[in-house]
Amino acid sequence: MAAHPEASRSKQPLERTETDDLTTAELFDLFGDKYTRRVYEAVAEQPRCGRDVAEAADVSRPTAYRRLNALRDAGLVRTEMSICEDGHHRERFEAVPTSLSVSLDEDGIDAMVSVSG
Repeated sequence: MAAHPEASRSKQPLERTETDDLTTAELFDLFGDKYTRRVYEAVAEQPRCGRDVAEAADVSRPTAYRRLNALRDAGLVRTEMSICEDGHHRERFEAVPTSLSVSLDEDGIDAMVSVSG
């Protein structure tokens, strides 16, 4: 990927500010998909643009963007938009620092995600 000088940068707001709003079912549904797990692992390893996420996760670009959007809507991924001097823009995705807690008891499974930073 060629580096472009950036004219300006801005953080885009998250769709959800608290990931603890995710239900256990939503969380398991989200990460029950192997492509979502691959995409999340790619951005958790290091921030990447969509094309690089697709390559690192070994998925098509449309699949990568669908999963990134779902993760962003869940508050688990954030984006940063870079505007280059030539007018082109590039969106970069990074994992939001989180912790996951899963408990099992006679009432079933309960999961909670909390933002660490």
